[in-house]
Parts: sequence; C-alpha cells; structure tokens
Amino acid sequence: MGSPEDEPERYGDEGPQHAVTLSRGYWLFDTTCTQALWRAVMGANPSGFWGDGRRPVERVSWNDVQGFLTRLNGRVPGLDLCLPTEAQWEHACRAGTTTPFSFGVTITPEQVNYDGNSPYADGPKELYRKSTVSVGSLPPNAWGLYEMHGNLWEWCADGKRTYSAEPATDPRGPENAVARRVLRGGSWGNDARLARAACRYWFPPDDRSADFGFRCARVQA
Repeated sequence: MGSPEDEPERYGDEGPQHAVTLSRGYWLFDTTCTQALWRAVMGANPSGFWGDGRRPVERVSWNDVQGFLTRLNGRVPGLDLCLPTEAQWEHACRAGTTTPFSFGVTITPEQVNYDGNSPYADGPKELYRKSTVSVGSLPPNAWGLYEMHGNLWEWCADGKRTYSAEPATDPRGPENAVARRVLRGGSWGNDARLARAACRYWFPPDDRSADFGFRCARVQA
C-alpha cells in the first residue's frame, strides 16, 4: 500500500510503502453510486451535474453517505453495505498491479475522466470534459471495477492514518466523529497525478463538493 519513492509526482503521505493483509473478503459495487439510486433511497438528488440516472451522485458528504447507507440497509435486512476502508479501496483500485494506475504507468482521457490540461509526468495535454461522465462509460480495471481512477473522489470509511513501514493487518485510520475522512481516486476536475492509485485526500465528514461521490462495499462476515 502506498507509492514507492521514485513514483513521479507522488506526495510524501503516500509513504512509506508497506505490506497490508486484508483478513476478510469484501466486495465493491462495480460503479460509484448513481443519482438514480440515491434519489430512490433518499427522495432527492443533490448533484450539480444532472443527467440520466447513470450519472454518479455528487455533492454528498461523508455524513450524508452514512445516512444513505443506514436507510438502504434498513430496507433490506442482511444487506450490510458500508464504505470501503482506505486499504480496501486501494487494493481494489490496483487490481493486482503495482504501477501508478491500474492501466499502467500513465493514463489517457479514453481511460480516465480527469483534467486533460494537466497530464501525468509531462505527457501531452488532452481532452478535459469539465464534468462527470455516466458510470460505466470508461474501461474497467482488471477486476471489473469502473472509474476507480478519476470522475469523482470516493469517500472511504476511515480517517487519514500516518503510514508506517511495518506490515499491517486490516489497517484503519481514526474514526471519531470529527476525524477528517479519506477520499481516493481523483476527479473530473483534477490533475492526472491525483488519480493515481496511491494518492490520498481528506476532508471533514460534513464537507460536500461536486468532486465527491462514493462506492458501496460489503465485507464478509
């Protein structure tokens, strides 16, 4: 987990890179939560980028997402959906790879929705869509997960932890009520470097943005 010291455009809080063991199986939705699903559960759509029901919901805070999960789980006994931990998210994003992106050492707008005016590692400027795209529009990673890089930052369950070089099992950051929560993946409005698998972002749990969305998880009992 994390990035090696020689990874271009990395940030210091991505290291030291360390081994992580995830002791329980888990599943992620293959896309971020859609506006249609959010509206069906919550009765309203807070998003700024309206479109067909396949657009991802955004402008949702971590606290908003907890309310959504509580309501949805209450409708379906035993569903037990949650947010992934930061470690689970990165493991799923990488899909067995060790490169900056699951697609390799760089990305293109045909693979990822990001600000094409700010390419990775001195690459050429390319398409900048200036909005989200419908979920499942771009190629999935090797494990069938769509838009893990770009489109929207995705809330994780835990707060930001300081990495250690020591191996960790099921690591979690702080989870008190005021802890800043981690987001991963980058967004439609960010530089390509922020879409790297190891890149970390964190905000207070009540913050909302047109860059913030989420993906549901379920952890093996």
